[in-house]
Amino acid sequence: MNFLAHLFLSGTDPETRVGNFIGDFVRGRNVYEQFSPNIALGIELHREIDDFTDSHTVVLESKIRLRPKYRHYAPVIVDMFYDHFLARNWSEYHPLPLDQYAKESYELLQKFSDQLPERVRQLLPYMVKGNWLVSYAQLEGINRALSGMAHRSPYESKMEEATVELKKYYPEFEKEFLQFFPELKEMCEQFLVAKSNSQKK
Repeated sequence: MNFLAHLFLSGTDPETRVGNFIGDFVRGRNVYEQFSPNIALGIELHREIDDFTDSHTVVLESKIRLRPKYRHYAPVIVDMFYDHFLARNWSEYHPLPLDQYAKESYELLQKFSDQLPERVRQLLPYMVKGNWLVSYAQLEGINRALSGMAHRSPYESKMEEATVELKKYYPEFEKEFLQFFPELKEMCEQFLVAKSNSQKK
């Protein structure tokens, strides 16, 4: 999953949301020594999300469809496609309109700017200016995001062409997202409850 899903799946605690957002930019297992407990919890949740997603049979169907052309970049592309479907179906999952949720998320991340990894601090102004979280709802936004990722990749990825496959197999990718995402959401909720209960003991 990509930025929008990671923010959404964090629950309501601000620091947990920040931690989940920065998870890809944090190395090492000693996250509780590097960050506050709730930011560290968000990083742990991010890793649980990635592990759950990478091993899910439905997600594998999406990746297999892309592998002949995009090889090991297929999982990255699927993450972006699934953020697109989350944005497109946002009202089914969250009471706030997506533009309002995005605005509050940007403000939250800016508030914690001093605790963000350097790469995230560099990325955040571009994210806010381009309103990435909202743009994911449109094919043009997904294309811009994938093209930017392709430009930053040291190897030829062809990710800038991936919306061709999204358009071609749109019903199949959407069906897989809609089947997978409720299971991912339930896993995250159970993870957060279990962590909360263990902290109370």
